[in-house]
Amino acid sequence: MLTDHTAAASSNSSGSLRNRRRQVIPRLEIVLLVVFAAAPIMLADYLTVFVTRVLILAMLALSFDLVWGYSGILSFGQALFFGAAGYGVALLARDLEITSIFVVLPAALAIGLILSFVIGAFVLLGRHPPTTIFVALGTLTGSYVADRLARDWYYLGGQNGIPSIPPMTAGGYVFAEGPVYYYLAFTVLAIVYLVCRFVVRSQFGLALAGVREHEARIAFFGYEAPQLKLIVFSLAGAIAGFAGGLYAFHEGFVWPNMLGTVLSTQIVLYALLGGVGTLIGPVIGVIAIEFAGFWLADSFPKIWPIILGLLLLVVTLFWPNGLIGLVVSEQERVGSFGRPFLPPRRVAAGADDAAA
Repeated sequence: MLTDHTAAASSNSSGSLRNRRRQVIPRLEIVLLVVFAAAPIMLADYLTVFVTRVLILAMLALSFDLVWGYSGILSFGQALFFGAAGYGVALLARDLEITSIFVVLPAALAIGLILSFVIGAFVLLGRHPPTTIFVALGTLTGSYVADRLARDWYYLGGQNGIPSIPPMTAGGYVFAEGPVYYYLAFTVLAIVYLVCRFVVRSQFGLALAGVREHEARIAFFGYEAPQLKLIVFSLAGAIAGFAGGLYAFHEGFVWPNMLGTVLSTQIVLYALLGGVGTLIGPVIGVIAIEFAGFWLADSFPKIWPIILGLLLLVVTLFWPNGLIGLVVSEQERVGSFGRPFLPPRRVAAGADDAAA
């Protein structure tokens, strides 16, 4: 009897220790939440504008982590959804003079959702499961075609894009760049992050993890793997589109680079540097790359891209799990599903004797 109680106590102790070790990511989330919430109070106005851009790009990086880190879909098309939504709301503002936040942001989300659904149906649905290379090249081709189309179409402004977009409004209020727009982007990012966290920790997220690890086996259990992929691909496209709408009104103009392969590759680097499959990792990756680029461009204006590229190469070679892998264990990074571990209940000695 003493042995059972000792085993139960040992199990409780080890379970508590495991739970304490799993608290790294929540702590990182809380720290970043507090830092970003207080940032406009401590930063100069030009830095507040810069960090607002970082928040919007973090949302774009989250969309990539959702498809690659959790679903195994290597998409180079997130910039396509991001830029297409940006161009869409810019045209609404320029041609129809529609700048209401209650119209343009839902429109940006819808553009990203519809476009990602169409492209996803083409590259993901088929008689045979598509290979990673096929999906990567298919989405990369879509991004390249959109880039060339935007550069050659006079209606979209050609190489110059669409400048001087009117600011976003809510009734009579104008969302100008600064603390107000910052907190708008911050609130949207927090909501998107919570939605992504809920999705990946749900039964749907568990099925996605199964698709990522072994698609044929998850299909054997009755799941329609292509449909699951299409759903998460469309969700990620909607998030990228929403970010594109915010970005267009924050910058005040859109240009072909928002659609192209350069930004698509940059999004992949955000996730790889921070750590894929964690959600918080790509956010950290965006912060690290954007702030490093900001500082290096000021200190080494002629060679800063080379220095930044070398730093990224070193990190990806020596820390394949990204920066977050330095502080987060493999078990926590992968995560766990199902009900939490419940230790065996302690049975009174009198009850054991009565049963005997």
